[in-house]
Amino acid sequence: MYLRELSEMDGVSGNEEKVRSFIEEKIREKVDEISVDVLGNLIALKKGRKGGKTLVVAAHMDEVGLIVSRIHEDGSLSFQPVGGIDPRILPGKVVKVKDLHGVIGYKAIHLQKEGERKGTQDFSGLRIYLGFSSDKEAREKVSVGDYVSFVSEYRENNGRAVGKAFDDRGGCSVLLDILERGVSPAYDTYFVFTVQEETGLRGSAVVVEQIRPTCALVVETTTSGDNPEMDRERWATHLGDGPAITFYHRGYVVHPRIFQLIVDTAKSHGIPHQMKRRSAGGTDAGRFATTAYGVPSGVVSIPSRYIHTPNSILDLKDYEHTRQLVQVLIEEGKIVEVIE
Repeated sequence: MYLRELSEMDGVSGNEEKVRSFIEEKIREKVDEISVDVLGNLIALKKGRKGGKTLVVAAHMDEVGLIVSRIHEDGSLSFQPVGGIDPRILPGKVVKVKDLHGVIGYKAIHLQKEGERKGTQDFSGLRIYLGFSSDKEAREKVSVGDYVSFVSEYRENNGRAVGKAFDDRGGCSVLLDILERGVSPAYDTYFVFTVQEETGLRGSAVVVEQIRPTCALVVETTTSGDNPEMDRERWATHLGDGPAITFYHRGYVVHPRIFQLIVDTAKSHGIPHQMKRRSAGGTDAGRFATTAYGVPSGVVSIPSRYIHTPNSILDLKDYEHTRQLVQVLIEEGKIVEVIE
C-alpha cells in the first residue's frame, strides 16, 4: 500500500508532477504501455486475455489546495481555493508554499467583535504568514500564482488512517496495489491517473477522447458523513462497512447495468459493501459519460471522514475491500460485457 507516500506528497490541481512521477516509477515495469498526455494524465495499458473491448480504470492524482493571489505590504499572502474547501477549517493550519512552511492566520478571538465570532468565515479575512516582514522580502521567495499545499503527517491507529489528500490518493494507491499483485485483466485495461478533477473534471475528458473505451470504472474516495454529531439519516456512507457503490451523484446517474454488476460482484465474492446514499459530489464518471460517444461508467469509493481537509480519516479494511472489489471487476471482465 502506497497511501502514506501518496498522502504526504504535494499535488494540488494543475501541479500533479510529483505524484505522477512517483506512480510512473512504481508501475512502469508492470504494464505493457505507458504514456503521459499533453494535459498531464498518466495512462498505462495492461493487455487483457480477450479482445474486442476495453476498460478504463481511473483515479485522480490531484488534491484540493490553495493558490497565492496577492502579496501584502507586511509580507503576508492572500489566497484563493483550488477545489472545494470550506474556509472555516483553515485558521491555524500549517501550509507549504514552495519549500516554505507557514501558518494560516485570522484575527485572534479576543480581538473579534461579537458579530465576527458568529459570522461565517470567508477567504478574504485569512492570510498566510511565512515569517516575512515586508512585501519586498516576500517577493524574493514567493510569487502570485504559487501553489499552497496542506502540511499533514500520515498516521495509522487502531485500523484507521489519518492524513491529507485521501481524495483521491486512496484510489491511486488502490490501483498501484492491483498492479503490484500482478493483475490479469480479462480485457485490455487502461489504468489512468487523471489530473485536475477537483477543478472541474478536466483531465478525464481528454482521456476518453484518446482511448474511446467500452466503459470505465472510477475508483474514488468519498465522504462518509458518519460524524458523531450528525444524524444517522444524513450519513452518506459509514466507515467500516466496505466500499461505497454509487448509483447517482451530481451530474450523473450511473449506468444501471454497470451499477447492478458491481453490486452482484461484491455479493458473489462476499466483499462487504454499501451504497452511497447521498448525491453530493461528483467524479470523473460524470465527465466520461458526456465525452466522446458517452462512456458508461461505474463508481466505487473508499469512505472517508473530513475529505477536503488536512486530516481525513479512512478505515483500512474499507481500503482493502475496495482493492479486492476493483481487482475482481478487472479480472472477471463482466463490467465490460454488460455494455451492448
